[in-house]
Amino acid sequence: MILFQNVTIIGVGLIGGSLAKALKAKGLAGTIAGTGRRRESLEEALRLGVIDRIGQGKAYGVEDADLVVLASPVGTFERIMREIAPHLKKGCIITDVGSVKGKLIAVVEGALPAGRHYVPAHPIAGREKSGVAEASENLFRDRRCILTPTERTDDRALETVRDMWSLTGAIVSVMDADLHDRVFAAVSHLPHVAAFAMMCAVAELNTGSEDYLAYSGAGFRDFTRIAASSPEMWKDICLMNRDNLIPMIDRYLFSLNRFKHEIIAGDEKRLEKHLQLSSDERRGME
Repeated sequence: MILFQNVTIIGVGLIGGSLAKALKAKGLAGTIAGTGRRRESLEEALRLGVIDRIGQGKAYGVEDADLVVLASPVGTFERIMREIAPHLKKGCIITDVGSVKGKLIAVVEGALPAGRHYVPAHPIAGREKSGVAEASENLFRDRRCILTPTERTDDRALETVRDMWSLTGAIVSVMDADLHDRVFAAVSHLPHVAAFAMMCAVAELNTGSEDYLAYSGAGFRDFTRIAASSPEMWKDICLMNRDNLIPMIDRYLFSLNRFKHEIIAGDEKRLEKHLQLSSDERRGME
């Protein structure tokens, strides 16, 4: 069942490439064009059969697209929308895979010509490794994908994008954009900042004669796994969702300091209480 005759994916990395592969595997797209900043990555995607052609020029090859997917770092959306907006055909659907919604929605909707439809989306399916070589048609299977429509979102476009993600195997839900950004500041953006900070804290201990990281075990590696994620992508996310992320960092610092003071005081009762609380909650997630 073809949903879109022509698809253009801007940013053919892990997520964009995986969506292209899933669309092909499910027969949901006729032709898929890939475009972005790095020619070598696009040529690799073409060689791997992830895309059918490379979009050219500042219009990003969107002229004939029925669906345009913004899968580049969120900090690039404003510039890209300025460049592609005049070339989007009437009836075209624009969606994205960004993990920040509030400010991005304002950027995209503000640049969108009449008769073109934007459906904000966020598939919860990342990995610490990036690049089209890591793409998989099964990346979204049994993973959540959150849609955050606005008052301007066209109902038919919303249902089409919902169907697309459902057919890739994702579990689709709808959420208010502001709530989305608060939730993911807590469960995604804060953990990434914490992992990056942990890597900095330990890596900066290395003096040349002492290599602390050489002695790291499974616990350290599990905790810091996501610190291998794209710095460019996470720089943009942190800055774009700072209003929600900063209070979560403060909350995390409060929790860390509470453990610190209980350890300093030798307060076994309170320390064990908070360790037990954490352990119970984590086990409950399973």
